Amino acid sequence: MTQQLRLWCICLLTGMALTLHAQTSWTADNGNGTFTNPLFYDEFSDPDVIRVGDDYYLAGTTMHAVPGLVILHSKDLVNWEFASYCFDRFDFADDKFALKNHQEIYGQGIWAPCIRYANGQFYVFSNVNGKGLQCYTAKDIHGPWTHHNMQGNIYDLGVLFDDDGKIYAIHGYGTVKCTELKSDMSGPVEGTERIIIPEGNGVGEGHHMYKIDGTYYLISTDYMPNGRTLCSRSKNIWGPYETRVITADETYGYHAASLTQIPRGEKYRIGEDETMFTLGPIDKDATACTNAHQGGIVQAKDGTWWALFMQDFHSIGRTVCLMPMTWEDGWPMVGLKGNLGRAPRTWFKPGDGADGKNLIRAPYDRSDDFNGKQLKPVWQWNHNPEEKLWSLKGGKLRIQAHPAEQLMWARNTLTQRVIGPKSVTTVELYTKGMKDGDVCGLGNINVPCSWIGIRKDGNMLTLQCFEQMTNDTIASRFDVLPEGKIWLRCIGDYDSNQMQYAYSTDGKEFKTLGRMMPLTYQLITFQGSRHALFAYNIKGKQGGYAEFDNFTVEEPCANRSGNIPYGKTIRIINKATGRPAIALKHGLLHDTHAGDKSQLTQFKVIDRGQGMVSLMCADGRLVKVYGNGMPGDVRFTTDANEAELFLWQDYLDHDFMLLSMRNHRYLGKSPTTGSPYSMDYTGPDPARRNGSVLYWEE
Repeated sequence: MTQQLRLWCICLLTGMALTLHAQTSWTADNGNGTFTNPLFYDEFSDPDVIRVGDDYYLAGTTMHAVPGLVILHSKDLVNWEFASYCFDRFDFADDKFALKNHQEIYGQGIWAPCIRYANGQFYVFSNVNGKGLQCYTAKDIHGPWTHHNMQGNIYDLGVLFDDDGKIYAIHGYGTVKCTELKSDMSGPVEGTERIIIPEGNGVGEGHHMYKIDGTYYLISTDYMPNGRTLCSRSKNIWGPYETRVITADETYGYHAASLTQIPRGEKYRIGEDETMFTLGPIDKDATACTNAHQGGIVQAKDGTWWALFMQDFHSIGRTVCLMPMTWEDGWPMVGLKGNLGRAPRTWFKPGDGADGKNLIRAPYDRSDDFNGKQLKPVWQWNHNPEEKLWSLKGGKLRIQAHPAEQLMWARNTLTQRVIGPKSVTTVELYTKGMKDGDVCGLGNINVPCSWIGIRKDGNMLTLQCFEQMTNDTIASRFDVLPEGKIWLRCIGDYDSNQMQYAYSTDGKEFKTLGRMMPLTYQLITFQGSRHALFAYNIKGKQGGYAEFDNFTVEEPCANRSGNIPYGKTIRIINKATGRPAIALKHGLLHDTHAGDKSQLTQFKVIDRGQGMVSLMCADGRLVKVYGNGMPGDVRFTTDANEAELFLWQDYLDHDFMLLSMRNHRYLGKSPTTGSPYSMDYTGPDPARRNGSVLYWEE
């Protein structure tokens, strides 16, 4: 076992030591009335949200994967559970929807849904590339759903059911258009399309239209030069509109996964048009971080307003952050009073009276022993499956090997999203049903793709690890596998954009195979990394079959119950400088040299409830912020009632920020000016090096 794998196992065992609010799968709920973003640490892009009575519903993009158009349900906007898919498979006859005859819909399919409730039923609108506008309707959120092919070149739309019974679709990039829709969902009303916001107003796409107190509000996102979210408002659906930015620069301290990790000019052949999958020169904008952007807003039952916007989280893809909103001068601004435009990573749950700990849950059970009659809803097929080529039989998943030249062409590949920030996925592979030319195993559907698995040539079995980025295959021969099975493992550190494969012949001792592979989020499949269970035949034949059992996902970072060092004495290191904070006798909070471990660099974290803390220096003085919190205004007091109240912002791995409950800004120190600490930072930069992100050590 490698040293790195040993460390992972230690991390797993440590992370599984459960306490009162411990979780084994990521959930945003901290169990103390607060939540920490992201809502999900797996991909959920293009979110749209509605509230119907006491219930919230969230719809998201599924691209080329099926079942398609996922809907989640919540009682408190923080804890979500699976509700439904709008369809089991694409009901279009084209070969490309099923990976037939070297045709595919990677990075296409169905995307950017709009969910609405009107006339006693649910509506989900979306677009399918080449097929136009689609609508799915149901009386019950769990289905059954009725498909309406509305056609028409309308995509990335927002839909409004107006008070007079008319239905409007808002769509277009830059030039924003409004089109009336027919009430029977048969298509647009001919001749009604009009421009409501002309080009040149900085408005982009991803539209979400609302009517609030008689005013029309359009939430949209512009990506030039980077993502920011805007609101346009008017007293008339047809305009004129005035527009403001309501959030920008909120990256939550995360870089988007960089495309520069992939060799430039390299061809990754998926479709027949190779140029579509060739990465040419990459300019600075292609690798720029993406701010929280594009999503829906909703009013909670307690009257507060919230935005659910997506954010790029490395190779995981895009996921959802819950952001409080503040109305100012009739504008729904993201953020809190005193710090509009930015939003905390940790904040208080909506006050719906739904704070019961029995609500704490993750949306999916990701592990699967395949003993059920149906696949768990976390699973999706890569394109439409061939139903005769797979089955659940004898407590195992069986996949027939269909002819394919490589993983991205393998039909009936079963996938689920990876979950971060770190996770270890293991599956048992049974090989007795394999035939000559069969390849089967555990892979990563991404561009470039990769996999670990078994290849059979004649009677010879070979363990292989393939990495498309380098077109490199590492192989080891197996004459006999005990009981005809092998354990395959994917070790993922998705915040660091890397993963490694491992295997075992006894399920106990695992050995790594291949290098620690770099990962990315790219716009070819338009998805983050996905685990894949696959079987295909590289010799152009109908092969045998592979069987999979006991698919497990372990998340060492899911249990965050001990992440805040309550009652501990810590040193506070500024991430920008690597220098510890010191309580100067002069009365200021400043920094000192890295080797200083004196008493004045030691601070005790005092628990003030609901994730709030105060800081006490080892000499008994407490941190207090004066005035507007400018440099030099972070000083000390001996009166516990005057101590500054901070909401701890957990960034994992001992990274954190301190949010003042008084002015909703963050404690920080400039890495360049030499000034002492202040309380006037609006938030972190993507590199966490602007002076507001801290690190603690005991």
